[in-house]
Amino acid sequence: MHRQIILDTETTGLNAKLGNRIIEIGCVELVQRKLTGNNFHRYINPERDSEEGALAVHGLTRSFLDGHPKFVDIVDDFIAYVKGAEIVIHNAPFDVGFFDEEFARLKLEKFETHVGLITDTLVQAKQMFPGKKNNLNALCSRFDISTQHRKFHGALLDAELLAEVFLALSRGQHSFAIESEETIIDKQVNGVETILSLSDAHVFAADSFELDAHEKTIKEIGTEIKGVAIWDGYKNI
Repeated sequence: MHRQIILDTETTGLNAKLGNRIIEIGCVELVQRKLTGNNFHRYINPERDSEEGALAVHGLTRSFLDGHPKFVDIVDDFIAYVKGAEIVIHNAPFDVGFFDEEFARLKLEKFETHVGLITDTLVQAKQMFPGKKNNLNALCSRFDISTQHRKFHGALLDAELLAEVFLALSRGQHSFAIESEETIIDKQVNGVETILSLSDAHVFAADSFELDAHEKTIKEIGTEIKGVAIWDGYKNI
């Protein structure tokens, strides 16, 4: 089972080295690239005020956060949740840097040691759209993902948006729904039943007419180039 955890945080400021803290963690889980509904969401008491610029972004006041647990109180649950999974983050060095500082305060090993892999969607987006804006808002707009309900930045909401962006970046799928882990058995292909998830595309084997037409086309290409078409070498794979 391949678990992917789409993760986002909100913080009291931009620099973890200057004592800024994590105040919200939001995660959504994908299994086989499908939302499971097994989310992780915590508000955290940072025991300090947020910087003015950060507060304008997330809107989480000191008085609100004072009523929530400290990081030490939620860290075991968090580590258990992300253990061994692929973690997908937009601008991963930012969030990972904050987790490393929080873990160091508790004398725990760095964040990366608890997870299987860290994937940065900002790196993916820059490779796909060089020279363009690639923040979360820009990517949502590019992939027609609605952000109308996003008045403030929120870790769980942003993780949900990032999950849609991640699927769009990696497979071109722009939306999905939470469904049961129901499977179907596709038609037999070469005598073998293929079990597919409903979230996956069906694979239809070519019939004899299509195979004959393909073979004819390959031979015609070979004749035109007075040689062997490159596809000829792959027809038995």
